[in-house]
Amino acid sequence: MLRHLTSFAALSVLLLLPATVFAAQGHPTVPGAELSVYWAAPFACMLLSIAVMPLFAPHFWEHNFGKISIFWALAFLVPCALTFGFSVALYELLHIILLDYVPFIILLFALFTVAGGVRLKGSLTGTPLVNTGLLAVGTVLASWMGTTGAAMLLIRPLLRANAHRRHKTHSVVFFIFLVANIGGSLTPLGDPPLFLGFLKGVSFFWTTTNLFFKTLLLSVILLLIYVALDSWLYAKEGKPVPPSDDKNSTEKLGLDGKINLLFLLGVVLAVLASGLWPMGVLVELYGVPIEGQNLLRDVLLLCIAGLSLRFTDQTCRKLNDFSWAPIAEVAKIFLGIFISMIPAIAILKAGTDGALSGLIQLVSSDGQPNNAMYFWLTGLLSSFLDNAPTYVVFFNTAGGDAAHLMYDIPATLAAISAGAVFMGANTYIGNAPNFMVRAIAENQGVRMPSFFGYMAWSAGILIPLFFLLTWLFF
Repeated sequence: MLRHLTSFAALSVLLLLPATVFAAQGHPTVPGAELSVYWAAPFACMLLSIAVMPLFAPHFWEHNFGKISIFWALAFLVPCALTFGFSVALYELLHIILLDYVPFIILLFALFTVAGGVRLKGSLTGTPLVNTGLLAVGTVLASWMGTTGAAMLLIRPLLRANAHRRHKTHSVVFFIFLVANIGGSLTPLGDPPLFLGFLKGVSFFWTTTNLFFKTLLLSVILLLIYVALDSWLYAKEGKPVPPSDDKNSTEKLGLDGKINLLFLLGVVLAVLASGLWPMGVLVELYGVPIEGQNLLRDVLLLCIAGLSLRFTDQTCRKLNDFSWAPIAEVAKIFLGIFISMIPAIAILKAGTDGALSGLIQLVSSDGQPNNAMYFWLTGLLSSFLDNAPTYVVFFNTAGGDAAHLMYDIPATLAAISAGAVFMGANTYIGNAPNFMVRAIAENQGVRMPSFFGYMAWSAGILIPLFFLLTWLFF
């Protein structure tokens, strides 16, 4: 791991060389209005690789998923360079890496490192009541410390509490539904799309007020479904108890590595401050603007992760089953996802001038917003693309004026917000923590559904609930 961190640090130093080294004339970009949907083929193939290869070639996938990720990234970059020029391909690569991928991985790395140093001590047994309580607490925390923060904090206690259970997969799936997605809908701290809305002028507590009953309804129904399912499986297993020689059974209930709670607060404050106190562009790298507050945030996050490693007892991490494998897997796979989705995002941003103009036009009828279509299109696209830019596209399609959206057509803004956050639970790649939770669970021996297997869970449980929300609210 030290070797990887050293390489990452060296790359960061190179990227922070004086702007004149990387100076470029203008800002060449991929013309989204000129792209056909075929440009999104590498992205589709990347998703199919994630979905199919672990099923049909698990050994090959396990040892080569990083190379496969790079292959599909190049499947876009090379044709892009040949068609639009090397400068366009280089600009798009640097833009997605510097402004999206690196901050994304640094945030995940910091949360993964800090939360991995918090261990719930004692004999917390995975009964239906205890499991439901953990899911409920995580759902509440998600809006205040982010879905990623809440997920990284609580997934290990949930897995450890259920280590003696035969059926564990359903608990992780519902954890992704609730803690990693739906729970983050009530404040801008909860999920990146809402934070972008906050930066565009949406009041901090607007989502709390306008999404509260929608979130409460979804959460209560899902918790009731979960407790019924878990109770049935628990009884089917014979109501198992942990082995009497379990290390946790001799400990009092409590927290080990409590200093990491302060570090976790530091992560949340660093992210919030980066959005509230802009410092302007500090440097441009080949036309890509690096803003001071974002660079400072990323440096602070890396420092916080380093402090966590320094001040957390390694025995605590060992007892917490901490491993670097999940974050390494996420970093490699999402590199391919971020790069290969560049043309899909460009087409979407082109709006009615792009190849997906037919979809964009569905959100209005006779000049009036169609809230149901805003909810479903924002949600379904967010299930496979980055939900933050998808939110921005439909925010702008609806007018882009925060005051107008909040006070004149609040149901439309609520539909966009709910779609971006709720439907991130539809796939493993719909929201940042989903794949991370899956990787941690698999690293600890839980047999998780395949990409399509997980979608079967979400289609069977979540989609009917989203139709219910549409009927009641949109």
